[in-house]
Amino acid sequence: MIRASFNSDWQWRRKVNPFAELSGETAVYQPVRLPHDAMLAQGRAAPSGQVTMSGGAGAYFSGGTWEYHKTFFVPEDHRGKRIVIEFEGVYRDATVHINGAYAGQRPFGYSHFRIDADPFLRFGEDNEIRVEARSHQDSRWYTGAGIYRDTWMLIGDLVRVRPYGVRVTTPDIDQERAVVEVETTIENDSIAMRTLDVVTEVRDTAGTVVAVDASRITVLPNEPATVRQRLYVSDPSLWSPQSPALYAAEVALTDESGEVDTESADFGIRSLRLDPQHGLRLNGETVKLRGACIHHDNGILGAATFARAEERRVRILRDAGFNALRMSHHPMSRAMLDACDRLGMLVVDEAFDVWTSGKNEFDYSLNFPEWWERDIEAMVTKDFNHPSVILYSIGNEIPEVGSPAGAAWGRKLADKVRALDDTRFVTNAVNGMLTVLSDLIAMRNRTQEAVQEDTGINTFMSDTADMMDRISSSELVTQRTAEAFAALDVAGMNYAEGRYTLDKGLFPNRIILGTETFPTRIDGNWKLVKQHGHVIGDFTWAGWDYLGEVGVGRPQYLTADNPRPTHTAPYPYLVAGCGDIDITGHRRPASYYREIVFGLRARPYIAVRKPQHHGKVFAGGPWTWSDSISSWTWPGFDEAPITVEVYSDAEEVELLVNGRSLGRRPVGEDHHFRTEFETAYEPGEIVAIAYLGGVETGRHTLRSADGPLQLRASVEHPTVTADGDDLAYVELTLAAPDGTCHPAADRTVSLDISGTGVLAGFGSADPSTEARFDSVAGSTYEGRALVILRPTAPGRIRLVATAADCEPVEVLIPVE
Repeated sequence: MIRASFNSDWQWRRKVNPFAELSGETAVYQPVRLPHDAMLAQGRAAPSGQVTMSGGAGAYFSGGTWEYHKTFFVPEDHRGKRIVIEFEGVYRDATVHINGAYAGQRPFGYSHFRIDADPFLRFGEDNEIRVEARSHQDSRWYTGAGIYRDTWMLIGDLVRVRPYGVRVTTPDIDQERAVVEVETTIENDSIAMRTLDVVTEVRDTAGTVVAVDASRITVLPNEPATVRQRLYVSDPSLWSPQSPALYAAEVALTDESGEVDTESADFGIRSLRLDPQHGLRLNGETVKLRGACIHHDNGILGAATFARAEERRVRILRDAGFNALRMSHHPMSRAMLDACDRLGMLVVDEAFDVWTSGKNEFDYSLNFPEWWERDIEAMVTKDFNHPSVILYSIGNEIPEVGSPAGAAWGRKLADKVRALDDTRFVTNAVNGMLTVLSDLIAMRNRTQEAVQEDTGINTFMSDTADMMDRISSSELVTQRTAEAFAALDVAGMNYAEGRYTLDKGLFPNRIILGTETFPTRIDGNWKLVKQHGHVIGDFTWAGWDYLGEVGVGRPQYLTADNPRPTHTAPYPYLVAGCGDIDITGHRRPASYYREIVFGLRARPYIAVRKPQHHGKVFAGGPWTWSDSISSWTWPGFDEAPITVEVYSDAEEVELLVNGRSLGRRPVGEDHHFRTEFETAYEPGEIVAIAYLGGVETGRHTLRSADGPLQLRASVEHPTVTADGDDLAYVELTLAAPDGTCHPAADRTVSLDISGTGVLAGFGSADPSTEARFDSVAGSTYEGRALVILRPTAPGRIRLVATAADCEPVEVLIPVE
């Protein structure tokens, strides 16, 4: 089928009750080009008892119902063809009407779905499509709302290749050749039997045909038929994270009158094996998953999913040392899967956060029993040809998994996935504590009156990390999860590293993946991953910071007014605060620490704690890194005490402050890859020098920002395309003349945008702010901000940024 973008010429508004609209209450439609996040445009507010507010889980954005409307012309010569409208994601509970008639719906907000449009169309005339989307107390994170992913119009003849109907597997590979099996499903909506020739060509990255096969197939009316072809690729280039070689299978249908339809599918040639001794093997080589859990939002773009934004995230995460992503807790976008294929990132794609037991008042559990099979089918169909996908996760922290009924549901889901795709493995991200949560609540209630406020179970529950690990390693959890884990290929464990060694003896055939772990424990976790063949990797929560679940990773300090830490931060907190990388794509100190633990960075790294908190009682949780940043610019704190953290895998490190040595301290694996120096702040330069066997192995230097302040702009890509779906990223930095960032000089920056582009988003990584991302004025945070521009036509985009006490900065971005 011919696939054309359906993103342009939409209008949207907040839905108004038609009776209220008759009474004069109106909401004006506004033009929009998809993808679009309707929730982001609504703004935020402090909770005031309104049930439409999402609270801290949704970053204090408001829920509601939104309408999207589009008028489109369908030529008369399309009569008799099959016309399909495809939505890659509508959040949530979407309903679609065409020319006033109900055409379809999809409750789940993360599934691809298609609407057969031709029964409702008027040919040779304008047609109207209307989409409604609802979001209301239905998630534990920021979801966004509306048509937030791409839309497409598919046009085909009565006889055609089914959408996503080309499936490619590579079941037999050696150095000389690879077997490539191509299954093509053909649909015939005519009233006649049709006999077709099917020619399939396999092309390499350069476009050279490396294998070809021709078959003939007869397709009966209204009975889809599948042709299976076996091709052979000589001297195959194998797909791997180090060398992500891609091929394309191009299928052409012809009959005596000529070409009927064409379809293509990109794929990779690679093999997967799994066993407790060698763990996960890719192309015969054991690979340990250096994993990052991520949410689907794109920071200052909200939930809007652009290919450029998805690729940027994958590239930055890869460059930070990760080789695997777990999309949490829903299926990954097609654009991100494409980027993972191209850049060599392995993927655990996850289906659901809930099954039959809800976590919010109006979440997907209300729809799960009726829709789960169709949503599993949508995920597997989308993922099937992507070599980056190695594991399907059927759920995340599903409360009922520890019950017999829940285990039966898990087996049903796992079997469904295997029936659709037996080339990958199946896991489930199980939180052992949640499987026995009712028992813990009962125990707490029984002991409530028998213990003092700071003793007994309250003390036991004060350390979240130790508590969760201890419970997950208990005999009760062992028994409750045995059936659920037995239905899987890989036992996914959230915050349960205590089971890694334990289960090697209890369940010698069990293979484990740390599907979610605390970032502060990566050194110990990674040591376990390296030690045990049956443990195939670790996925930190989280690799990239995200909107919602506000403040779970924020540093906190105990005071008389704040005697104990809280899990959720108050308004106007915006982000979770637990990502290695902030919402603008800037790497935090934890990211460099992780890179050292992974053995990927030989140089030491310096991070400095904020001196204004020196001496206070730190009360961060297990998702919380220190408040350190990589800076030696602290105006107003001359001679004040300050703590310098140094990360390194060497035996010892030395710290020099303006040439004066503070001595050497042990570091490396036996000391958790980190050490600290206490000193007094004085502007200038600090240098960390790492030593192994007394020989220097690397150094890291920080200098104070000195001299007149400058506003600098850096464009990530020299040109962008004019198709309306590309993005231009411009990083703004407040810096000294030598380029050193000045994190203490934050100020408002104003933007002037002209030419062939518009603002897509402008913001910073400020964790607590009331700033809007659709405004042309905003503040930097720790000296940085990010501008995202969307091209509208060929030409060039002109951006001028101004800030107080700085010369304006101008960038020109060609649009081709």
